[in-house]
Amino acid sequence: MKHLFQNLIGSWSVKNGGRLKRRLVLLAGGSALASMALLSACSTTNTAEAPRPKLLVLLVVDGLPQRQVMDYRDQLGADGFARFFKQGTTYTNAHYGHAFTVTAAGHAAMLSGAYSHRSGIIGNTWRDPQTGAEVYCTSDTSATYIGNATKPLDGTSPKNLRAEMLGDVFKGLDARSKVIAVSGKDRGAILPAGKLGTAYMYMGGSGEFASTTHYMPQHPGWVNAFNQSKLADTYFNRVWQPLLPEAAYSRSLPDGQAWYAPGGALPKTFSDAANKPNAKFYTSLLPSPYVDEMTLAFAKAALEGEQLGADDAPDVLSVSLSGHDYVNHAYGAESRLSHDHFLQLDRMLEGFFKHLDAKVGAGNYVAVLTADHGFMPTPEHLAQLGKPSGRIDPRKFLERINTAVQAKFGEGKWVHGFSGSGILLNRSLIKDKQQDAQAMAQLVAQTLLKEPGIAAAYSAQDLMGTSRAQEPLFAAMRKSWHPEVSGEVQYAVRDGWMFSTGNTGTTHGSPYTYDTHVPILAYGPAWFKPTQVDAAVQVADIAPTLAHVFKVRPPAQSEGKLLPLR
Repeated sequence: MKHLFQNLIGSWSVKNGGRLKRRLVLLAGGSALASMALLSACSTTNTAEAPRPKLLVLLVVDGLPQRQVMDYRDQLGADGFARFFKQGTTYTNAHYGHAFTVTAAGHAAMLSGAYSHRSGIIGNTWRDPQTGAEVYCTSDTSATYIGNATKPLDGTSPKNLRAEMLGDVFKGLDARSKVIAVSGKDRGAILPAGKLGTAYMYMGGSGEFASTTHYMPQHPGWVNAFNQSKLADTYFNRVWQPLLPEAAYSRSLPDGQAWYAPGGALPKTFSDAANKPNAKFYTSLLPSPYVDEMTLAFAKAALEGEQLGADDAPDVLSVSLSGHDYVNHAYGAESRLSHDHFLQLDRMLEGFFKHLDAKVGAGNYVAVLTADHGFMPTPEHLAQLGKPSGRIDPRKFLERINTAVQAKFGEGKWVHGFSGSGILLNRSLIKDKQQDAQAMAQLVAQTLLKEPGIAAAYSAQDLMGTSRAQEPLFAAMRKSWHPEVSGEVQYAVRDGWMFSTGNTGTTHGSPYTYDTHVPILAYGPAWFKPTQVDAAVQVADIAPTLAHVFKVRPPAQSEGKLLPLR
């Protein structure tokens, strides 16, 4: 059995002090060297003679599909998203290259230029390949939140991240560089911060922003001062009102659709039966504009508290705005609530840019806005449009797979469960009963293809080979599979289908355009000229492009190429 699993991994990788085998490192290094060659060849770009920026601002709107950016462009304010359109470079055809488009995988890719097959972040959660135990992408039981309660699977460090981030490159070249990441979600802060940065995340139990003991023993004074202001409490009894008159929302779906989660109508009041701010109230702010207002307020405090962009050592400020994802999960990106939330974000960004201009100087920073994934329309809405769609009950789905395996290999819980975008088999049981793991994986893949909602399924053996490489979803699915972390079988759902235990809301995580197509918007007068680029690009291209702008090497595992610069 030992030799079987070694053969499955083959020449791809083996454990070696927690790192991939030298062969895989050389593969990544080769990509970085290729990127550096591209950089040296790009003397015709407008960044060649420009000075190095003082600050990189990464703005992530969690769960923002490109279609929303374009559909509502005429309703934007003067200097939020419009700043990119008027003064920066707009990449209209940007996609993720991996198949499993979820929050952690996206946040791991933006500043590393590496998809899951290199970063090791194969999903928000997965299972330990040997034991089947659940693993959270940023969990680390050796660290705890500062001043806040910590559960075993809470995100507290980048321990599981196997890729270098651009901020790590900055700090490796100049110890004075600072990397600060903030988000409504732990994974939205911890992953962009990389190994050497510092992450702060919103605490749903207290309404504070906190870091962890992985980064520091206690918060600096500016963080304590921010938390002592009790900003979250000021939203108690606040009413989320639509920004525009009712007629302006005619292109989005009205409130109160049958597939909406509870609370699917505006105006919406944020309070609690206890008539005072408490953990339930603080958590309720997540699917709203207010968690994003607080995140941007904390980012402003970090800008001043850490003196970001104040010297010639380049800094990073990563700001991941989580509210849009929560809204879209509950109501869908086609809802009026999502439409209005996008417009609310636009006005917030306008104020944030004014603050950056005042504190850092409009010519001293580069801002890049993207998203970690898009969003699938709800199956019910797709059905209304006459498109095939459906919901898959994950529990019954796994039962059917295990039953099929039992029919051939005998009684036993052969399937541990979902792991990232794959199925993990019970390796211990397979070994004990001396079964053929490779044959079992192929059976699972064949069984998956009989499911009405599954479009493709590949075993680890398939993914390590080339015989099926020309199939439509193979390349993207391979980029979501990591030989040391993933299970034995990868799958992709059909277009319009999703896993769901209920009949409300929607999700993401597929290789289809509604999930892969996201904005890439870049601002920085000396580096990104006002233009629209319609050529196909990828999110993995952001990191090597920014490395070029900041005149440093690309992150070691980067597989992206330079974005077109004019």
